[in-house]
Amino acid sequence: MIISWYGQSCFRIEGKGGSILIDRFSKDIGLREPKIKDNILLVTHDHYDHGNVKDAPDDVTIISGPGEYDIGEVYIGGILSYHDNSKGSERGLNTIYIIRTEGINICHMGDFGQSVLEDDQLDEIGEIDILMIPVGGKYTIDAKQAVDVIRKIEPKIIIPMHYKIAGLNLDIDGPEKFIKEIGLKPENVEKFRVTQKTLPQEEMQLVVFGGEQ
Repeated sequence: MIISWYGQSCFRIEGKGGSILIDRFSKDIGLREPKIKDNILLVTHDHYDHGNVKDAPDDVTIISGPGEYDIGEVYIGGILSYHDNSKGSERGLNTIYIIRTEGINICHMGDFGQSVLEDDQLDEIGEIDILMIPVGGKYTIDAKQAVDVIRKIEPKIIIPMHYKIAGLNLDIDGPEKFIKEIGLKPENVEKFRVTQKTLPQEEMQLVVFGGEQ
């Protein structure tokens, strides 16, 4: 499969099961919104920097909340979580998505804002190969909190997201604090190609995208 990142929490996952676009944002955040050329759209929550599906074609499957979904060769599970540390009273709800395809388990945390990952959420997440986790703070967990979550989930590959890049007009931290906190040498990529056979078997791998594509 090929994974691309467009800024914030927006990823495209392309593989045998089709193409999945996660958390497409509005151009109001200062970045160029990706065109929809996918058969599945995932929305973790309905804020303008994550839930831009207004021009989605009718034949696209849009998933925007907890539940279990089987779409062809792709399984998607949505897990309830919170955008803040007050059970959603400040910024609302957030959906953590588990994507299983091509023998790989991917977890996209969305705008996870809880300081602690709850035990029942951890049980639902299960064994994860690739973890996409916010690290920019302010509206989500910060670098240190992200590392705590990673230690609980223990993924094979870590992909940080929701951090400051050139052009983004939101006031959040860049990736530097997280990279220092996690203590792993990053693999810098523009696109990330991965198969079940190429997943790391011993040490965690940190993959950092270069920015807007």
